[in-house]
Amino acid sequence: MEGTELVTFVNTQIIPICIFLIMMGMGLSLVPDDFKRVVKYPKAVSVGLINQLLFLPIIGFTLANIMPLEPEYAVGVMLLVLCPGGTTSNMFSHLAKADVALSVTMTAVASLITVFSIPIVLSLSLQHFMGEGSEFQLPIMATMWSLMKLTIVPIAIGMLINKFSPKFAKKSQAYVSRFGMLFLTLLIIFLTYIQQEIVLQAFIAAGPISLVLNISTMALGYYSSKWFKLNPAQTSSITIEVGLQNSTLSMFMALTLLANYEMSFTPAIYTLIMFFTAGILVKFLRSKYHLGEHTKETEEVDTVRINVAGQEVNSRN
Repeated sequence: MEGTELVTFVNTQIIPICIFLIMMGMGLSLVPDDFKRVVKYPKAVSVGLINQLLFLPIIGFTLANIMPLEPEYAVGVMLLVLCPGGTTSNMFSHLAKADVALSVTMTAVASLITVFSIPIVLSLSLQHFMGEGSEFQLPIMATMWSLMKLTIVPIAIGMLINKFSPKFAKKSQAYVSRFGMLFLTLLIIFLTYIQQEIVLQAFIAAGPISLVLNISTMALGYYSSKWFKLNPAQTSSITIEVGLQNSTLSMFMALTLLANYEMSFTPAIYTLIMFFTAGILVKFLRSKYHLGEHTKETEEVDTVRINVAGQEVNSRN
């Protein structure tokens, strides 16, 4: 298989299959109650979804217009902000001891809504940044159908597996999560190898906006949650959900639907920055919201030990 054939095979066959499996893995962790939680906890879910589906694209569009970017990198920014959440955000919510149920709910609901919002907003973004006469045209209905096949269908299959074989679903979740991380890593390596002559140039061009976008969206999630007086676990989840994007889906759209490598560089670079800042964020959230709990638990244990020791002394006397 020649180089061009390999690239085509990866873009049109390997990437869609892997995206399908990753989204099915998300479905393995979902139950109908995850969607009912929208009604049970409307404030927290509404704050998170409004940030993800409304303010996140506005911030991305504003930054892409303000900062000096080539049109392809600007479209890459829009690809990112149109694909919120993902299994990665659920994992980091768990690490941060956040409200994982809220994180999963936001990811699930956003995945359903963005099937219809992505094609429309992305088509307008292509016209704005690439020009109306550009070769990049996005058929809206066909794109919706493609995204539906790669999001709603596999999620539904995963949920059915979870319903009829919950033990298998629970065991499989960890493997699918690891597979998703491995695939994302290999995809970035593949992208770097194929376009190695412009990697440094792309990092210099798209690195700053990726960092600004990541920090600003995390700040949006954190302060909006504080503004609405959400509890610490909900604040942590929303901060992570708004700041971490589904870069795998973003790169899929760039490489497969738009067939443009330059548009995929912004999501790839954002991924590297996202993992670094997310690690710092998790440490910050754990120390801010859970250090006091740890101290309280330690004090309680010490009190019990002192009481036990005192009882032992009294019994000896």
